[in-house]
Amino acid sequence: MANVVLVHGAWGDGSVWQGVTAVLQRQGHRVLALDLPLTSLEADIAWTRRQLATLDGPVTLVGHSYGGVVISGAAHQNAQVTALVFVAAYAPDTAETLMTLNEHGGASPGSAAIRFGEDGWTTLDPDLFGEALGADLPEATIRTLAAAQRPTHSTCFSSPSGHGAWRDLPCAYVLSVDDQILDPGLQRWLAERTNATLTELPAGHLSPVSRPDEVAAAIYGMLDGDKSAEPVRA
Repeated sequence: MANVVLVHGAWGDGSVWQGVTAVLQRQGHRVLALDLPLTSLEADIAWTRRQLATLDGPVTLVGHSYGGVVISGAAHQNAQVTALVFVAAYAPDTAETLMTLNEHGGASPGSAAIRFGEDGWTTLDPDLFGEALGADLPEATIRTLAAAQRPTHSTCFSSPSGHGAWRDLPCAYVLSVDDQILDPGLQRWLAERTNATLTELPAGHLSPVSRPDEVAAAIYGMLDGDKSAEPVRA
C-alpha cells in the first residue's frame, strides 16, 4: 500500500479527485484529497505539509493546476515525499510564480472567465465555467462545479513557492491537450523542464474529473509501493 496525497487547484476543493480516489483506493492505496484554505500560498503549503505529517511512510504528492505550485513548496526538504505528479499543473522554480510562468505560454481563452474582486479574492464567472475548465464535461457536472466553486485569493497566484522540488524528485506530468485556461504548450514546456514521465490526454483542464482512470494510471506509475496489482479501470 502506498500513500497518495491529492491537492486541488484554484476555485476548487478535494471533490475534483473523487474518481481518481476511487480507482486508487480499489488498488489498496491510502489516499488523502485535501481541501486547501486558498487564502494564501503560504497557508496552502503549510496545510499540505501538516497533512503529510499525519501519514506514515513515503508519499506520492499530486497537484492539479495551482496545486502544482503548492506541492512544489510542500515537498521542498521533505524527505517523506518520494515523487511528484503534476496534472495540468504549474511546476515553478525558485522565484517563479503562477503569473510569471504564464508568460512562457500562449494565450489562454479561459482566463476571460476569471473575476478579480477589489478585496483581492477571485472567482470564475459561472456562465463561462464550462468553457474555461471543462468543455468535455456534462453540462450538469459543470453547473454543479460552478455552483460549488470556492473563492481564491489573488496572492496565491503572485507568490513564489521557493526552490523547485521537481529538481530533486522523480516527476510525472499529465498534459491536457484541449486545456483552455492553462496553455497546453506551457504544460509541455513544464513537463520537459521537469524531465517528467509524460501522459497526454484529449481533455480539458479538469482531467481528474473527465479522465479519472488515465490520471490514476499516471499516478500509479510513480508510486513507491506494491506494483503487484495492475491499475483498475473505473
